[in-house]
Amino acid sequence: MISQLYIASDSLQILTRGYVDNVWLQAVTGLLLLGAFAWAANWVAKRIVLALLLRLIDHLPFRVEAAHIGAVVARLSNIVPALIIQSGVAAVPHLPVRLAGFIASLCAAFIILTLAIALSGLLTLGNDLYQRRPDAANRPIKGYVQVAKLLVYGAASILMIAALMDQSPLLLLSGLGAMAAVLMLVFKDTILSLVASVQIGSNDMVRVGDWIEMPQLDANGDVIDIALHTVKVQNFDRTITTIPTHRLISESFRNWRGMQESGGRRIMRALVIDQNSVGFLDEAGLAAVARFGLLRTYLHDKQDDLSRWNGDHAAGNRLDGRRLTNIGTFRAYVLAYLRAHGGAAGGHG
Repeated sequence: MISQLYIASDSLQILTRGYVDNVWLQAVTGLLLLGAFAWAANWVAKRIVLALLLRLIDHLPFRVEAAHIGAVVARLSNIVPALIIQSGVAAVPHLPVRLAGFIASLCAAFIILTLAIALSGLLTLGNDLYQRRPDAANRPIKGYVQVAKLLVYGAASILMIAALMDQSPLLLLSGLGAMAAVLMLVFKDTILSLVASVQIGSNDMVRVGDWIEMPQLDANGDVIDIALHTVKVQNFDRTITTIPTHRLISESFRNWRGMQESGGRRIMRALVIDQNSVGFLDEAGLAAVARFGLLRTYLHDKQDDLSRWNGDHAAGNRLDGRRLTNIGTFRAYVLAYLRAHGGAAGGHG
């Protein structure tokens, strides 16, 4: 590749000096020819590399969409013309040295940016592949992927600035210490969200598909997305509530996952009873409630138990004896009714 670039550089000088006499026209013509070489190399790289990768995809043990790979390849193929321009711009005749250096620096910054975007695309592809796993909803990695993207773009920004300034990246990093307070202020939400995402994932607090309720933010519905900075909840009226991730750690919320996994939901209802109506069951009352089939077993067992207790502890003293009450019998009827009801799930207390 290096020898080809030198040959192209010599060709530029021969072509421009042989047919163009004006100095500036030679420089412009050289730039145009260099751009033509770069465009041709880009076209070839996209066709050849993409074709090879598509063949490789067919032999992978997992399915990858060609569109995702094509987007990454299209980004990477742009590096080829940038390398050609960066290496060949110095050979353009009569081009000012400072301008040639600036163009080379722009190409270097463009290459770094292209690599960062391509790496970001690979991270997105990795997240998409991970989402196909059956346990992906329980352990989402979207927040970690976004953190990785931030690190990639942060490193790329430092390298791009260093390339444009023609300085060492270490020199720029040494100056970041003085900006630590400013950076902490700027990235405060990102840092809080990162810590919250780690805690949510490690403690399994929220998953995609969970029904959560957060009244202070008017959120009551299913979680549809968990990202680094936000958690999206689709309410039951089909509206979307966006919750900052760190607020799930700093504030309370209700997760109904346990109820959904158990297959039932405990509800509380109040039965209003007149306290003046509470009393013992006499013979007429026992005869009346004995007609209810749901109470037959309860009355039989309870009367046997009371007879044994009264015989052992209250013989001859009716005041010390135990008797059935109408409110206790009513409570037994309610429990028996719920157990016999087809819509009430048993085994949940």
